[in-house]
Amino acid sequence: MCRELKEQFMRRAIAIATENVRSNRGGPFGAVIVKDGQIVGEGANSVTATNDATAHAEIVAIRNACRNLNTFNLNGCELFTSCEPCPMCLAASYWAHIQAIYYGNRAEDAARIHFADAFLYEQIALPREKRKVPEIEMLREEAWESFQAWTENPDKIEY
Repeated sequence: MCRELKEQFMRRAIAIATENVRSNRGGPFGAVIVKDGQIVGEGANSVTATNDATAHAEIVAIRNACRNLNTFNLNGCELFTSCEPCPMCLAASYWAHIQAIYYGNRAEDAARIHFADAFLYEQIALPREKRKVPEIEMLREEAWESFQAWTENPDKIEY
C-alpha cells in the first residue's frame, strides 16, 4: 500500500477521534481497520457513552471488522489509530492477528492529557508483586480443569 493511501487512512482515524470529542460522544481516539486497501471496520472511543471500560477505538474497530468480515482472524488487515494503542488494544491487535499498526500520537502524548497509557505500560513491565493492583493466584489446580477440557476437545476451534 502506498504512503499516500496510508496517510488517508490515518487522517480518517484522526477525523473520527476529533469528531468524537466535538460531538461529546467520547475520548479523543479513533481507529480504522483496512484490508486490501479498503476500510473494513471503524471505531471511536465510546467508554463513557456506553459505560464500557473496554470500548476503546481500536477494540470497537476490531469488533466491527470481525463482524463485517465474518471472522475472528484479521490476518491481512492493518490498524490505523489516532494514538499509540494502550496495552489492552495492543494485545487485542495481536489476538486479532493484525499485520501492522500505524499510530499518530504516542502514549506519552496521551499521558499529557491525563490518559493512563504510559502508566499501564510501566505497570506491565513490573514484576507482579510490584504492580499497583494486587494479582493473587488461587485454585490453580482446579482451574486446570477447563484447560484440560480444551486440550481434550476434538471439536475446538483454535485461535
